[in-house]
This record gives sequence, structure tokens and C-alpha cells, in this order.
Amino acid sequence: MSWSPCPDPVLGDRETVNAVETLIVPRAVDLGEMEVRRALPSTKRQMVGPFIFFDQMGPAEFLTDHGIDVRPHPHINLATLTYLFEGEILHRDSLGTEQTIRPGAVNWMKAGQGIVHSERTSEKKKQTGQRLFGLQTWMALPEAQEESAPEFIHHGSDNLPLFEAEGIKARIIAGQAFGKTSALKTSSETLYGDIELQAGRQMPIDADYEERALYTISGEIEIAGDRFEPGQLLVLRPGDAITVRARSTARFMLFGGAPMGGPRYIWWNFVSSRPERIEAAKEEWARGRFDTVPGDEEDFIPLPQDRTKPRRAMGGVYYP
Repeated sequence: MSWSPCPDPVLGDRETVNAVETLIVPRAVDLGEMEVRRALPSTKRQMVGPFIFFDQMGPAEFLTDHGIDVRPHPHINLATLTYLFEGEILHRDSLGTEQTIRPGAVNWMKAGQGIVHSERTSEKKKQTGQRLFGLQTWMALPEAQEESAPEFIHHGSDNLPLFEAEGIKARIIAGQAFGKTSALKTSSETLYGDIELQAGRQMPIDADYEERALYTISGEIEIAGDRFEPGQLLVLRPGDAITVRARSTARFMLFGGAPMGGPRYIWWNFVSSRPERIEAAKEEWARGRFDTVPGDEEDFIPLPQDRTKPRRAMGGVYYP
């Protein structure tokens, strides 16, 4: 999640087949109450389409009176997307939004010129405890939309199209796949799908989107004879149609889209095409110039003391 001190993942140390351009094995960090695995950005690959941040949260088991408490923190020039497999999270933001997200639904928050939000376990849910498992991703915005007005959109699981046929079950979170189009309107060409593939079945992935990747959630998949286990990010070679086969019943995320027109810079919770904009956001947050979160005004995450420069990120390009 955006608040976790999770280090960069490490690149897989073996050669993969031609269909897989890059294999990334996220490094797991135990935060005490929950384990987090960060797949993007990494030192070898920073972006896939607009995706610049890809975190796996959990799975984690919270007992009664426990949960996540991500205090209010800011974002600029990006959009966040939260998607859960298990459990629920209460989202509040500086627009006045208060929305609980549950499995199969999507919370899309476009920061634009600036937004503040918190992510917590509700008091009601703390009374019963819960198992929490999901993904949090960030997407860079096109330069023309970086300073647009912030907005929040929620789609329940019933509003996202579901494709089921021949051992494939696919929920289309963003973009188009299997003849289905998501109701979520993203800021640039984006593909995001939650795929379940029954054991022994196979699924083609066309080269409809310029940049594509898979993130394995459960089970074991095979691509051109090479096997991949849960918790791996596979960046697919551009332009190649591939086939994924499930050696056991498997679940994975298919994501990507059109690359950004230029590099993005990332520091803490800030992403922008302009490093000077990130410096300005640091100053604004330190001086309390962002809006507060109604219902969550009393707490916040202070600006980190880390004064390193924002890192430059592009699809398939090393940090300088």
C-alpha cells in the first residue's frame, strides 16, 4: 500500500521464454500486522502501460480489535485503484467520500491536482475480525490530466462485466477483453482483469494492448513450457500473442495498456511528469496546505525525512 516502507523487488535470476520479457519476483516485507509484496516499480522495470505501482496486500488474518489504519496522506498527478479478493477497507478522502470496498468491486481515485485519503478497517469490522487480501495499484496520468480536478469513482462487483466460458472466469476491471468492456473510465488506454483458469485449461492473450503483464495470485501457470508460481510479475513481450495454461486451478491479474508519452517521477506518494511539481507538493504537505479528510481530520502521515530526489520511471527503462 502507499504507506508501506517496502523495498524494490528483485529480478528473477533465470532466463525465461521469449514470450516473457521480464520476470520480477517481489520482495516480501512483514509489517507486523500484514505482509506486503511490491512488484512495481522495480530496478529493472518501473512501468507497464500506465501502471507505476503494484502492491499485493496480504493475505493477512486480523483478530478482533485489529485492522489496518492508514492515516490520511496525499497524492498528486496519479490515479489509485484498490481491488480486493477478501475482506473490506473503509476509504475516506478530502472530497468527502466515505466508501467501503469489498471483493470484486473497484475504488478508483484520481488525485489530479491533489487529494488526501485514508484507508482503515471500520469499527464494525474490527468487532468481528477479518481476513484481508488484495491489490493496490497506481496509474500515471497523461500530462494533460495531471492537474485536473480530483475525483472518486466506485463500481460494485455487479457493475463490472464478467466473462465465463470453457474453464475461464474473467472480471474486466478496466479496458476491454473477451468481448466485454468495463464500466470504469480510466484516463488513458488501460487493461486490467481478474482471471481464474481451471486446471488443464488454456487461454490466449492477444497483443491488443502495447504493454501487458501478468501477476500470479494462486495456482501454477505455464507459458511455452515454462512454469510460474504465485507472487510473480511476468512482463510479456510486446506484439506477441501468447497462451497461458493452468497446471492447477490458477488466478492471475492481466494488466497493461498504452505507455505514457514520457517519463514519470515518483517520490513517496507523489507521481508526476515534472520533478519540480513533486518538490512543490512536498512543501504543500509539510505546511498543511492540502485539504483535510472529513471524519478523519485529526490524524495524518508526516512528510518523510528522506530528501532524495524523485526517481525517473519509464516502461522497461532503468532508473538513471
